[in-house]
This record gives sequence, C-alpha cells and structure tokens, in this order.
Amino acid sequence: MDWLLLISGTSDPAYNMALDEALLENASNFGQPVLRFYDWTEPCATFGYSQKIDQIEATTKLRPLIRRCTGGGLVPHDGDWTYSLTFPRDHDWTALPAAESYRRVHALLQAAFQAIRMETTLADCCRRPKPGECFEGHELHDLLWNGKKVAGAAQRRNRFGLLIQGSVQPLGDWSHQDWIDALAGDCGLLDTLPETRANELVTTKYSLDSHNRKR
Repeated sequence: MDWLLLISGTSDPAYNMALDEALLENASNFGQPVLRFYDWTEPCATFGYSQKIDQIEATTKLRPLIRRCTGGGLVPHDGDWTYSLTFPRDHDWTALPAAESYRRVHALLQAAFQAIRMETTLADCCRRPKPGECFEGHELHDLLWNGKKVAGAAQRRNRFGLLIQGSVQPLGDWSHQDWIDALAGDCGLLDTLPETRANELVTTKYSLDSHNRKR
C-alpha cells in the first residue's frame, strides 16, 4: 500500500483524539494516507460526536470520557488495539460510500489477522447493541471472531478528507505486534507530525468539559 505509517506510542486520551483530528486537517499536506497505531496512558472511553453524555456516563465506569470527532458509540480503551486512518480529500477512499469504506477497512484488518493465523469474518447482518455500547452487538461489516465483535470503526468526512478511527478488542492470547506488522506491510514512515495543531486541539477542545459534555 502506498501509505505512510505512524506508530505514535502511548499518549493521554485528549492528545490521542487531538492528534487524529490534526492528521485529518493536514491530510493533503502529507499527500498519502496515514495509518496510525497508538496506545493510552490510562483506561478511558471515547464516544461518538452526536452521543448524549448522560447516556454514556450511565453505560461505563471508565473515566475520562472523551467525545470523538467521528461518529459511532462508546468504545472502551482498556487493553484494546487502537488505530486510525486518514485519507486526503483527493484519495479514492474519500469518495466511497460510508458502508464501503467501512467494509474495506475491516477487510484489511481481516487479512492482517489471517496473516497471523487468526480466522475472523465480516458480519453480513446486524445484531443491535444496547444504546451507546459499540461492542455489545454488531453492525454490517464489523469484524467478528467466533461470532463476537472484535473490531469496529467510526468515520468522519469533511473538506480535509476522511478519518477512520478503529478499535480491536482482543479476546485471546493474540500478538499485537505481529498484527501491526501484518497490517502495516511495507508502508513508508511519516516523518513529520502536526504537533502544534494537536496540542492546540487538546487545550481548546478535547480536554474541556464544554466539548466533552456538550450534548
């Protein structure tokens, strides 16, 4: 894949969400899709931009709670494998219907699991979760292992391009590093980060109650 790879290590929840948005804003400057892997300094949860904070607080005991810029429901980050993909606005993925870009990203994850001898399937139907709980059911094209949802994703399209934020919830003794290597393939390395913009988004958006509790 003609993509760039960013393994950004462990950061606090607000910065993780801020960097994803900063990568989206700078997608055209990079000129190629960016595949990012990242971890968390503490257990937390993120939730979709349109979700109601009262419902989210009642659903999980994880704190802090950070409102994503993408859609979707509640995602617990407590041992999950987290990644994001950003595409510049002129990339063909950006023009895809949401359902197709969702299918494509999970097909890539499925291939990476197959490379490490883990057999997963793409859901061909839906099993509705409880309100706000992203991993308690599954949607079309979610990634399943033995019938259980193990990967989901959320998207945002805007004038900058396309951002996909995804989480894998491992259920067994799975090798995270082997999976990363299989998914990343021979991607080149991203050699510059929009850190100034990410830090600005931390202080003006993702660390503020006015953002995280806005609905």
